[in-house]
Amino acid sequence: MRILYVLTSLGMGGAERQALALAARLRERGHSVQVLALRQRLPEEWPTALPVEYLGLRKSPWGLPTLVPCLYKAAKCVRHFRPDVMHGHGFHANMTARLLRLFCPGAKLVCSIHNVYEGGRLRMMAYRCTSFLAHQSVAVSQAVQHAFVKARAVEAHSCVALSNGIDTDEFAPRAERRASMRMRMKVNGDFVWLAAGRIVPAKDYPCLLRAFARVRAARSVARLWIAAETGGNEFEQAKKLIAELGLQESVDWLGLRRDMPALFDAADGFVLSSAWEGMPLVVGEAMAMEKLVVATDVGGVREFLGETGLIVPSRSPRALAQAMLDAMQMPAVERRALGSAARRRIVDRFTMERTTEQWEAKYRAML
Repeated sequence: MRILYVLTSLGMGGAERQALALAARLRERGHSVQVLALRQRLPEEWPTALPVEYLGLRKSPWGLPTLVPCLYKAAKCVRHFRPDVMHGHGFHANMTARLLRLFCPGAKLVCSIHNVYEGGRLRMMAYRCTSFLAHQSVAVSQAVQHAFVKARAVEAHSCVALSNGIDTDEFAPRAERRASMRMRMKVNGDFVWLAAGRIVPAKDYPCLLRAFARVRAARSVARLWIAAETGGNEFEQAKKLIAELGLQESVDWLGLRRDMPALFDAADGFVLSSAWEGMPLVVGEAMAMEKLVVATDVGGVREFLGETGLIVPSRSPRALAQAMLDAMQMPAVERRALGSAARRRIVDRFTMERTTEQWEAKYRAML
């Protein structure tokens, strides 16, 4: 098969990582694969050996004059590659892929939806009005599927749920790596919580920081690591809140990291404070690393975790703090048992290999 993946960018997000991982594995299986990125090359991107065509669309009102030339370039790419399947990921990429199908009517089009919230009414209307151009809409979790059907952005009969996959070889615990990283990070008897994800409203870092202040007041050995790209208004607001809460000595901003397995190893627990999600890869990665997960009940989190972690309502620092304290007070053997059960759940249900097989079968069935 000839498969064209349409992404907004190759930036360091979960949707981009999942799409590139799927594309790479399908290429290894002998399919011809190409990636079309709407934006220009970014300073920080997921590495890939796949052929990528960058359209150079800018994320600002000043980029509007480049829209028509970028679409022309994209149409030329589609005509040259002649895909059997086009697969868009996220709102902008899905809308572009639907337009591009007009230039390649023989291709089957799949549109992946990665979050319960991809924008307001206008975007939902755009999805609804262009739905006839897509052969299949695929949500990354049942929660996302239900949200989009309820918003009438997709029709129930044309949208299915297919979960994200986790690379269980890359994300596997190693005791020696844990000891090395904890020594490097100067961790003694502290209980380390790890959080990861972009500093955006969806991740609700203010909720996490307010919850951690409660945890720290009850357990002075608690420490919080945040692996996220720093900079921007949201980051400055988070830093200000840390100062207000007196957490400067117990919260470590780690920046954008490419050694997440080592950080998972070094941490004692993983915490997700999101206000909304789709199917957060980082939760599955933490589970594969045998970490006890405390997470808010958003998107597909419950579908990932099952009974192997602690789930609390979103936007509640009090509930999140109590779950974190409950986790810290568990006997170590109980935390390890939950961590082992979490990895077994990922290995049994959510491996990247299994996800690749499901996508390959779906493409073949469509053709």
